[in-house]
Amino acid sequence: MFDSIEELIKKIQLGEDSILELKSVSIRGNKVTTPDRKDLADEFAAFGNSHNGVLVLGVDDKTKEIEGIPHENLDIVESYVREICNDSIDPPLNVRIVKMTLPDIQGIERPIIKVDIPGSLFVHKSPHGYFYRIGSSKREMKPEYLARLFQQRSQARLIRFEEQTVPGTGIQDLSPEIWHRFTSKSAEPEVVVLLKRNLLAKEEDNTIRASVAGILLCSKHPEVFLPNTFIEAVRYRGIKQDSNYQIDALQIKGPLDEQIKQAMAFLKRNQTVAAIKEPQRTEIPQFSEKAVFEAIVNAVAHRDYSISGSKIRFFMFDDRLEIYSPGALPNTVTIESIALRQATRNELITSLLAECPVEDINGNVGRVYFMEKRGDGVPIIMNESEKISGIKPVYKLIDDSELLLTIYSKSKKKKE
Repeated sequence: MFDSIEELIKKIQLGEDSILELKSVSIRGNKVTTPDRKDLADEFAAFGNSHNGVLVLGVDDKTKEIEGIPHENLDIVESYVREICNDSIDPPLNVRIVKMTLPDIQGIERPIIKVDIPGSLFVHKSPHGYFYRIGSSKREMKPEYLARLFQQRSQARLIRFEEQTVPGTGIQDLSPEIWHRFTSKSAEPEVVVLLKRNLLAKEEDNTIRASVAGILLCSKHPEVFLPNTFIEAVRYRGIKQDSNYQIDALQIKGPLDEQIKQAMAFLKRNQTVAAIKEPQRTEIPQFSEKAVFEAIVNAVAHRDYSISGSKIRFFMFDDRLEIYSPGALPNTVTIESIALRQATRNELITSLLAECPVEDINGNVGRVYFMEKRGDGVPIIMNESEKISGIKPVYKLIDDSELLLTIYSKSKKKKE
């Protein structure tokens, strides 16, 4: 919004309104003293709870004069904004921070920071409560307004969340070399195909945005737009979750199929392999690669991406492997019926993964494509794991908001 300098200057001259906020900046030492951290968090959240907006730092809101920010302090102010959006707003707010210069009243170029705040998929709480933008000011939401907003955005998330638009994105945020696998069979223009495949979607004003599924499968860095859409992988020494005993740790990011590949590589380099010499040498891994592959695919394909602040966690121990996946079980599936029922939360994502061939995975995963949609994933997890450890894996639902799968290790006994 206001991407050209001329457009931004004209908008500043008109003053604040429902989509523009101006703030002077004061710095003492290495700290920003104004605007106040909590007040600025309220302003950001108000835009996120309402609609797209722009906040310009380095401009007086009353005189509209471009005061600027000293060059040497630009990084300090940028970090200040980023920390506020990540630490003072719940869930964190995704914004775009742009450093640029604007001419002051004498024509001298002054550095300023422009912050683009897209209307959010979520409802954000800031230090002083829940706010929304109306005219040139923020207003605290009354209980009935807040309840209605939660309902509206909850419904948007529950009804095909993966097809919802991601605020502030466009086709430029998707990688042609990645999306080509989903468009190559059609002779139609790529934008048309991407829209038909729901990798792009139109907003009410016909603006074309990337969809959640588009970002997850066709962006090189999905976590930039959808924070926490990655796998936190850790290998611990021993059987306790203790950061003092981490052997290996990795945040696995990228398109979903690449995350699965990287998670399998993490498994390969961190699991132990035993060998039996009679009648001939046979290597027996700590965990079944087929089972773990199916478990990771299920976690990535079926997690609830509408839950902000949650990520897939992949923890390896000497005696077991744990995979935590955000979200309750989909539809009417229960822990007792999980091996017998086939259901999905993300139909579009699973369909697209079914078109992605399994390549370059170092291991025996027993699949040609990441998803084959036959409903045999959980039975494979149960049966292949039990062959190695003698113990059936265990599914557990935590607080009706996270699914934990525990797969036991070769030659280890289940701890009571």
